[in-house]
Amino acid sequence: MEIFSWIKYDFMKYAFLAVLIITPLFGLMGTMIVNRKMAFFSDALGHSALTGIAVGVIFGVENTSISMVVFAVVFALCLNQISSRIAASTDTVISVFSSCSVALGLAILSKGGNFSKYSGILVGDILSITPQEILYLVLIFIITLIFWLFGFNSLLAVSLNRTLAASRRIPVAWMENLFAVLTALIVMVSIKWVGILIINALLILPAASARNISENMREYHFLSLLFSLFSGILGLIISYFVNVATGPSIVIIASVIYFSTYMWGRKYNV
Repeated sequence: MEIFSWIKYDFMKYAFLAVLIITPLFGLMGTMIVNRKMAFFSDALGHSALTGIAVGVIFGVENTSISMVVFAVVFALCLNQISSRIAASTDTVISVFSSCSVALGLAILSKGGNFSKYSGILVGDILSITPQEILYLVLIFIITLIFWLFGFNSLLAVSLNRTLAASRRIPVAWMENLFAVLTALIVMVSIKWVGILIINALLILPAASARNISENMREYHFLSLLFSLFSGILGLIISYFVNVATGPSIVIIASVIYFSTYMWGRKYNV
């Protein structure tokens, strides 16, 4: 059938496998990011990729993915530390860090007019993913699943009330730092194929859509995973037939789902 013609190409098979791994990660992590009101945090992490690349260029790192990941982890931990110790709102702290980070990265990468060779990371290209890179995604997926199985209850308690969580002998700082590091890893590992400009939307939209119509935590997580997978698969197929970038196609589908669930929730008072 014509609708399945895309499956005969290896690059589409690899992209399809990547979508099956990336989108559940986004759906899972997005639920806690939305719960903890960290949408701006994940957006700042995405933008910090530019500075990570710039740091790699300065120190002569050939594989800029390594410098991106290292910088993002340090960036996430610094954000956590500072936002928990100063009186200013978290959004203000994140905005300051994000702005400085992006400006520094752009300044370094644009020196001599060389930014054009890094511009591809802004929109990403999941069709360029390789089997080895898919293995990296599988590894991150396994790590995330283990963290979720053993740390979800503690993390949820921390997100609801830090003082109460601490009184229950939950290592609050450790949980917050682990979650920040894991989010940084997922964002940096995925950003090459998703793109800086839209990666935050893929993290937030499925979870926000699920929250619009969920009545309990189980539904919330299930629907977030379902919406994320559906958006990823349909967006990939549509991008193939319409000949547009895959990332934006996925985000458009996820946006349609969000507005649909928003209207549904208002209509039925979910």
